[in-house]
Amino acid sequence: MDIRMPEMDGLEATRRILAAPAGRDCRIIMLTTFDLDQYVYAALTAGASGFLLKDVSPEQLVAAVRMVRSGDALLAPSITRRLVERFAPGASARPAVHADLSDLTPRELEVLRLLARGLSNAELATELTLSEATVKTHVGRILTKLQIRDRVQAVVLAYETGLAGPGAPAGPLAPRGAG
Repeated sequence: MDIRMPEMDGLEATRRILAAPAGRDCRIIMLTTFDLDQYVYAALTAGASGFLLKDVSPEQLVAAVRMVRSGDALLAPSITRRLVERFAPGASARPAVHADLSDLTPRELEVLRLLARGLSNAELATELTLSEATVKTHVGRILTKLQIRDRVQAVVLAYETGLAGPGAPAGPLAPRGAG
């Protein structure tokens, strides 16, 4: 769904689709050139499951559709980074790691840290030398153990607990041993 469309904007269309009885099982991704915070908030409030910019690659778009279809939510990495920088406490004000994270294994903590940097399952699999199926299992266990519904909440929790912080690159990690 695009933000700006003729007849009715994408935000109103999203609200109407999801409010209809047949729309309960629908998932909507906003795909737009407008990454203004007001549109991101309005889209998520309207019930959109994702918000991507039109410069997304075809492969990333296909992966996003699959993620949202499976029940995940997502934001473009640049939007996630901007929102987290705005709402996460500064490095000096970071709280200690939340007790809920104590249920996670060291590998799950590593996956959560990378997830907070905006990595997709494919990127996580490459970085950790795992299969995508194994990464999906780790992400699912993280969501279950932390009692959160999606990746967006996992990212917010990672920042709120101090597990991740603003300024980290959004893409794959630099090779080990590099700068």
